[in-house]
Amino acid sequence: MIDHVTLNVSDLRKSRLFYENALAPLGYGLAFGKEEIFWAFDISDGLFEIQQSDGPPPLTPTHVAFRVKSWEEVDAFHRAALAAGGRDNGAPGPRPDYSEAYYACFVLDPDGHNIEAMINPKP
Repeated sequence: MIDHVTLNVSDLRKSRLFYENALAPLGYGLAFGKEEIFWAFDISDGLFEIQQSDGPPPLTPTHVAFRVKSWEEVDAFHRAALAAGGRDNGAPGPRPDYSEAYYACFVLDPDGHNIEAMINPKP
C-alpha cells in the first residue's frame, strides 16, 4: 500500500490553496506541515504531500512511500533496491523525528526519485 506521495510545487502557498479547495469536496483536508517547506493532506489511509521545489536536501522531485508490515520488510526492500541499482538515501532505521514508532529506509531510483519503505504502527 502507498502510505504517502510527495510532489514538488513551484509556489507552495498557491498550491496549498489549490489543494485545500480541490480536495475539500472529497472530504480530504490539511493534516500538518511546515510553512514555506511542505504541507500534508489527509486522504483516508494515507497522505498526499506538496513541498517547495527549491527546498533543502534531501528533497527530490517525487517521493513515494510504501507502507510495509515489519522492520524486516523495510530491511529487505533496502537490500533489494540497492541490488537492483538504486542508490542509498537513508539506511533502514528508526526515524524518531517523524514519530516514536516510525522505521524506514530511503533509496533513489534510477531517475533520482526518493522511494521509501516504512512502518509506523499506531498505538
